[in-house]
Amino acid sequence: MTTTPDQPPRTPEAEPSDLLRVLQSRDEIRAYYNKIAKVYDLLTERSEDPMRKAGIDRLNPQPSESMLEIGFGTGHSLVELARRVAPDGTVYGIDLSEEMLELARALVAREGVGDRVTLWQGDATALPLDDNSVDGVFMSFTLELFDTPEIPKVLAECRRVTAPGARLAIVSISKEQPRDPMVRIYEWTHSHFPNLLDCRPIHVRRALEAAGFAIESSDLRHMWVPVEIVLGRK
Repeated sequence: MTTTPDQPPRTPEAEPSDLLRVLQSRDEIRAYYNKIAKVYDLLTERSEDPMRKAGIDRLNPQPSESMLEIGFGTGHSLVELARRVAPDGTVYGIDLSEEMLELARALVAREGVGDRVTLWQGDATALPLDDNSVDGVFMSFTLELFDTPEIPKVLAECRRVTAPGARLAIVSISKEQPRDPMVRIYEWTHSHFPNLLDCRPIHVRRALEAAGFAIESSDLRHMWVPVEIVLGRK
C-alpha cells in the first residue's frame, strides 16, 4: 500500500499525451449502449464482474454512508453498494444510457433495495449532487470511456461532490503496461473500429493524482487486458 499527500488538482494539460483519443461523440456512445443494454451482461459479466467486486471491496462502503456510482450499466454494483450501506445509507447513480437506466431501475427493485437508490440519466462532467455530499464514488470500466480532456473534468466533479476524507475507487483498463500485446491489440482495434471498442487503456493512478486525490492503494490485475484498481481519498 502506498500513500501520497493531498495536493491541488493539476490542469487538464498535465494529462499524459500517449493516450488514444475517444473517437465517438457522446450521442454515438449513448446510442451504442442503448443498443447493447439487453445483452450487456452476456458480453461482459464473466470477465468484468470479479474486477467490479474487487473495486467495491477496496471502496469498503459502510452502513449509513452515501455512495455514488458513475456508469452503473445494468445495475449489479448498485445492488451491492445498496446492501453494504444498509439500512440507512443512500446510493446514487448516473449513466449516459436511457436503456441502462431502465434495466438498473428494474434490477434494484427486484433485489429489494430500490428504496435507498436514486438514479439519473446524464453526463458525469456535471453531476446532479451538492458539494461535499457523498462518502464514496465508484467507477468501473467507465472512466476510460471519456475522451482525454474530459477525464480531469469528471474527476474534478468527483472531488467536488465528495466530502473531506471521502474515497474514490476506480476500476479501469490500464495503460501502465504499454508493451503488453493485449494492450496493443486493444488500442489497434479501438483506433480502427471505434464502434466495436469505444474505450481505451488509460493511466488511472496518474489521473487520480493529477486530480488531487491521495492514493491509498493501486493494484494492477489482469482480465484479458491489464486492469488498474485504484483507491484515492479526498
